[in-house]
Amino acid sequence: MSYEATGRIIEIFDEQVISEKFRKREFVIEVQDGQYPEHVKFQTVNDKNSLVDPFPVSSEVKVSFNLRGRGYNKNGQMLYFTNLEAWRIEPASAGAPQGGGNYGGQQQAAPRPAAQNQNPSLQAKPAPIASDDDNDLPF
Repeated sequence: MSYEATGRIIEIFDEQVISEKFRKREFVIEVQDGQYPEHVKFQTVNDKNSLVDPFPVSSEVKVSFNLRGRGYNKNGQMLYFTNLEAWRIEPASAGAPQGGGNYGGQQQAAPRPAAQNQNPSLQAKPAPIASDDDNDLPF
């Protein structure tokens, strides 16, 4: 499953060596979603770990990524995790990729539409507005 997200880089982490055959690197972008921004963490793996190198913190970028999920058995209990695996990072305002980044050695013909346009079920739905009677926040 391939998606895109556009936002501002707020943190870039160092590469982590997990095993002899697996290395990963994580970074976080701030995505504007309504009134409150979302902080979304992506990861790159192995040969894609250098994709984020050309972009300093505060850069506006468009991230193309795949949604990955796996399950594993730990002490007889099935556990699951999900990753957003980035495979291309480019400046948000330009169409030309920067920092390399094509998937499987193939160039993409044109930018893909944003994830919310590809799958209506992933669109953000507005939260219901609570009355003051329902609000227990101290401010």
